[in-house]
Amino acid sequence: MKPPSGRTSIDTDSINDGGKAAVVDSLNTRIADLFARMSEGLELVDRAMHEQLESVSEIMPLIGNHVLSSGGKRLRPMLVLLSAELCGYTGSRSVQLGAALELIHTATLLHDDVVDLSKLRRGQPSANVIWGNRRAVLAGDFFYGRSSSMIVEDGSLAILEIFSNTIRMMAEGELIQLQRSFDTNISERQYYQVIERKSAVLLSAACEIGAVLGDVTRGEVRRVAEFGRALGVAFQVRDDVLDYEADEAKLGKPLCADLLEGKITLPLLLTLKRCTNNEREAISSVLKNAARVASSNIGNEIGNQIGNENGADEPEIDFAPVLELIERHRGIVDSMRRAEEHAREAAAAIAAFPEGRAKRSLLDLAQYAVQRDH
Repeated sequence: MKPPSGRTSIDTDSINDGGKAAVVDSLNTRIADLFARMSEGLELVDRAMHEQLESVSEIMPLIGNHVLSSGGKRLRPMLVLLSAELCGYTGSRSVQLGAALELIHTATLLHDDVVDLSKLRRGQPSANVIWGNRRAVLAGDFFYGRSSSMIVEDGSLAILEIFSNTIRMMAEGELIQLQRSFDTNISERQYYQVIERKSAVLLSAACEIGAVLGDVTRGEVRRVAEFGRALGVAFQVRDDVLDYEADEAKLGKPLCADLLEGKITLPLLLTLKRCTNNEREAISSVLKNAARVASSNIGNEIGNQIGNENGADEPEIDFAPVLELIERHRGIVDSMRRAEEHAREAAAAIAAFPEGRAKRSLLDLAQYAVQRDH
């Protein structure tokens, strides 16, 4: 049965618990069907990525296979494939370009884990834990180089420009986030600056590249790129919520990992705007403890690099006061409202496109971005 035109994200507030579960179950079924339908294309993407692991360095294929085999939704290449389908493209370039974008994403994860001193990635030991920070950074650089070669081989200057602008903006987002670590005075504008650049820009690029492959107007390319941007923002806001409420086994990292790294994300940002001075002081106290732990971890990491492995065990931080305040001031609930708003923006961006399988799949992904549990 054909879904209604202009379908947008789920308004869960107007659905009772039983109805909400049924709606989410139906969405999960459609998403599973989507991944099954796209499996052949995504397998080609995976093959293209693994072909890029050849190196004169014996360790590079080991690191590459570890990070490429650790799971992941392959959302970015899927968006390239679906956006190309939406815009009428049926050739093979979308596979190589999707693989190139996923390699960029993989490079950013390798670098992020070093910057954040992360120990887990998707529930597995991160590459920097296994091979050390220097090798992890160089592996990320290798992936950037390989993805750049794939983009150049494609031969499109328009796609090359999208690619280069994306890498620049992602680096800017990381720098802004580092500058605002543990800063309780961060504004919503600055928060959105970070997630637009660190997360949304790559999803926007995936959609824009897919659209460029098709025979559509510049305006239509811009609308598909806007879909990706809004989807990316919704996806990241949901990620930020999951950091406070998800099942750790499903999430693949400890709860409050962002808080421990000094990232003031939307649930806490909204709470800080609404809480009393005493409550704000309580949050600041927890953040100061987290900053001390982060500083200690950096010192321990430097010690490990020079052969001193006698660093102190990481102290426990009690995040319960912060979690209680976030719940009291509706930080989670209102962040989810924002995520749903961004998902509706994504759906609106492609509303004018003709109905079809690719459009329905993209709309389902917009819903999935805010309804997923990991």
